[in-house]
Amino acid sequence: MKKKVLFLCTGNSCRSQMAEGWLRHLHGDRFDAFSAGIAKHGLNTYAVQAMKEIGIDISAHHSKLLSELKTPDFDLVVTVCSNAHESCPLFPGKAKVVHVPFDDPPLLAAGLSDQEAIMAPYRQVRDQIGEFVKNIDKLIN
Repeated sequence: MKKKVLFLCTGNSCRSQMAEGWLRHLHGDRFDAFSAGIAKHGLNTYAVQAMKEIGIDISAHHSKLLSELKTPDFDLVVTVCSNAHESCPLFPGKAKVVHVPFDDPPLLAAGLSDQEAIMAPYRQVRDQIGEFVKNIDKLIN
């Protein structure tokens, strides 16, 4: 049976969506990937673009609340921002909760107008999340 992994972020618009996409792409045969937020901020188009550049399509993803997920029994919950970590609910059962605070690409790109400059933080965080997800099996036994 596949292990269930949830990526939790504030708005489920960027970092958690990228992490879900990475996990499906790299380890979809061994893990079921989910993402959710404390609030719904909508899917970030720059995150979609950054993932598309490396061949991972998350354009069909949508921003959702944790309460909307039908699978509450997770093996691993990864909070990818400090707000989600601080607001993270208790998960019943066997869920292991870890916090990996990735930078917030929209915050890093705020005030920028050049497309390449805007995309730089999205690409950087995308790659950092990818490196984390590559080794995620070390967190689940």
